[in-house]
Amino acid sequence: MSSLNKVMIIGRLGRDPELKYTQSGAPVCTLNVATDESYTDRDGNRVDRAEWHRVVVFQKAAENCAQYLTKGSLVFVEGSLQTRKWQDQQGQDR
Repeated sequence: MSSLNKVMIIGRLGRDPELKYTQSGAPVCTLNVATDESYTDRDGNRVDRAEWHRVVVFQKAAENCAQYLTKGSLVFVEGSLQTRKWQDQQGQDR
C-alpha cells in the first residue's frame, strides 16, 4: 500500500520572503503564508479565521521567490507536509 503526502496552499505572504544559504551554498527561502476562511456562527455573526503556514523553498525556486515576491503577494504552493518538533527553554515540546 502506498501513501500520498501532497499539500496545496493558496494564500498571501505575511512578510517578505527570507532568503538564506546553507553552509554548502544552497539557497533556502522561508515564506509565511496566511490562508483564511469565514463562517457564520450560531448567533448569525460572521467569523473570520486565519491560519499561518511556514513554507520552505529550496534551490532556484528559493531565489525566484526572494526576487519576485513581497509581503502581500498571492501565492500558490504545492509540496509535501513535514511537521517539526523541538523543545523550548522550559523543556516543553513545541
